[in-house]
Amino acid sequence: MLEFGYPWLAFLVFLPLLLRLKRRATSEATLTLPALAKLATTSPQTEYRGFTLRSILALSVWLMLVLSATQPRWLGEPITLPQQGRDLMLALDLSGSMEIADMRYQGQRLERLDAVKIVISDFIKRRQGDRIGLILFADAAYQQTPLTFDLVTVQKMLDESVLRLVGSRTAIGEAVGLAVKRLNTYDSSNKVLILLSDGANTAGNIQPLEALQLAKAAGVKIHTVGVGAEQMTNSQDLDERLLTHLAEETGGRYFRARDLNELNAIYKLIDQLEPIERDSVTYRPQTSLLHWPLALALLLSFLLALRSIDWRGAFKHAE
Repeated sequence: MLEFGYPWLAFLVFLPLLLRLKRRATSEATLTLPALAKLATTSPQTEYRGFTLRSILALSVWLMLVLSATQPRWLGEPITLPQQGRDLMLALDLSGSMEIADMRYQGQRLERLDAVKIVISDFIKRRQGDRIGLILFADAAYQQTPLTFDLVTVQKMLDESVLRLVGSRTAIGEAVGLAVKRLNTYDSSNKVLILLSDGANTAGNIQPLEALQLAKAAGVKIHTVGVGAEQMTNSQDLDERLLTHLAEETGGRYFRARDLNELNAIYKLIDQLEPIERDSVTYRPQTSLLHWPLALALLLSFLLALRSIDWRGAFKHAE
């Protein structure tokens, strides 16, 4: 279906007529549009017979510009979003230890962050109907994306996250606190935080146990994932006790991710969560069409410019 963003601008089509009437009303009026001035000075007796190719081109350019100004667009078939879903906030550790290459995938060693990205990317693709948000934390916690159905944007923000983007330490308490704050702004009965970390809380202004109380009060369920190989010789500070406590106190679970297979285990848990009911949301994809009349206006303007050139005089001057 064809729709116009600003249909009221169509009245500009009559501007040449208004200018002609104004010219007839007072001979002292000055027209600032040269192409339209010729139209305005046309007498009533020659209004139709006296149209020249130049005036037709000028009028056509004007009509195309007015059509573009109304912002024509094509509306596609209605699309209804799923009526069930979950609110999931992902909190990803970007501390310096996440660069340790002790994870294995298809026979190759990967850095912890790269391994986590592989699993989370697949996880995001499976979340049709869920709202997902992304929090990055190290020295402090930052919301990279709010809860959104736009999984493409969440994936892009995940791909662009790099180590030490927000420092090199680990602010687990701030990550939990920020996630609770963001989830608490939504009226939802199924608020879930998935926190992935390979360390212990070493930074931040909020202690993990303080953030835990906030999560319990807001009804946020926390699932925690401890990342790192079995023999973590380069990082001995994984606080499994804390991560387990955060999960169990909120009704969640703690996962020990020594490889990608264990990271994938969280899928089964999330898929078992009770979806929340939502009001159905219907939208129609829009395709802008304004570039077509603009392109035609440009072409007609070029023809009008060629029409205005005194070719005979130019050739005589050349001779």
